[in-house]
Amino acid sequence: MKIAIISASVRTGRNSHRVALYFKKHITEQNIAEVKLLDLNEYQFPVFDERLKFLPNPSEQILQFTEEIKKADAIIIVTPEYNGGYPASLKNVIDLLYAEWKRKPIAIATVSAGAFGGSQVITSLLFTLWKIGAWVVPAMFPVPAVEKNYDDKGNPTDKENTDKRAKVFLDELIWSAEAKRRMSN
Repeated sequence: MKIAIISASVRTGRNSHRVALYFKKHITEQNIAEVKLLDLNEYQFPVFDERLKFLPNPSEQILQFTEEIKKADAIIIVTPEYNGGYPASLKNVIDLLYAEWKRKPIAIATVSAGAFGGSQVITSLLFTLWKIGAWVVPAMFPVPAVEKNYDDKGNPTDKENTDKRAKVFLDELIWSAEAKRRMSN
């Protein structure tokens, strides 16, 4: 199984990336799946003015990102909450693609510096993903006070409880990916 993790923030001093690093490390250490981290900060995509299928000359970088989304059996989106919404960098890549998201199992981890763990971002992100036909799994992974709960390398301060929460979250994603695989045969 292949899981792609989208680290959505491109801000200077971003903290949600800590959670993306945690999932990459956890999935690898637990031998859960092959994992690829798609860090939108590394891509630094321009604002797209058209979907991929209508772009006359998409860059190698765009094609590589698209291929990683296509190859993934499931996706984890790690997004911060910015003023109740998600970053433009994430909306940009969601809107770049269309068919690539159809029935793709996606799990959402939300992150904030505050006490609610980015829970307000869920509504807008869910609506966007449902609108394009993505299969958003019913497990969420809210992370409050991210700077207190993860170091800059993605190590949680409470590894035991974080791993327990991650297991429930990942089990739901893996179940969904397996169900899709069986239904596609």
